[in-house]
Amino acid sequence: MHQDDSKWVSLMIAAQNGDQNSYARLLCDLTPLLRRLARQGWLQGSDADIEDVVQETLLTIHLARHTYDPNRPFFPWLLTLLRRRIADGVRRRSRTNRREMVNNALDVTFIDCPANIECEPSVDSEVLRAAINRLTPGQRQAIELLKQKEIPLKEASAMTGVSVAALKVATHRALQRLRTLLAVKK
Repeated sequence: MHQDDSKWVSLMIAAQNGDQNSYARLLCDLTPLLRRLARQGWLQGSDADIEDVVQETLLTIHLARHTYDPNRPFFPWLLTLLRRRIADGVRRRSRTNRREMVNNALDVTFIDCPANIECEPSVDSEVLRAAINRLTPGQRQAIELLKQKEIPLKEASAMTGVSVAALKVATHRALQRLRTLLAVKK
């Protein structure tokens, strides 16, 4: 049994019985330990990867806390959850590495504005406004809320009554249409 196991068992039992303070204390106590253990169990993981594993483990504890049996040691249960999240992270990193290619050459960006004109042509605001006005009402609303006003998707969905998925589709289609409309104006 781990040295702090009995303390964690007590906190988990209290948390299972609805004690939010005990639950918060348990998670606070476990976070540094999870971070240290994840770092040991994660081969070549970045700090961001480690933090992702820790956060996913904390979420798993939250979702699976009802499965903990107080008659059994806490630490092995915790390690099982952590190992599964590490394995998920390794698989995710492996998939990412298969799709991405490492390129050590740095992108060149020039400070002088004329050097960037060919790559990033500017669009006259009147031309852009006219192109946005040619969109369907749903696409125009999606662009105005999500791109111009930068309102988060969920908030825009709540404001309009349009689902998040529909807003994403409308935005995607609107951007495609704008690219077409603005390419013709060149």
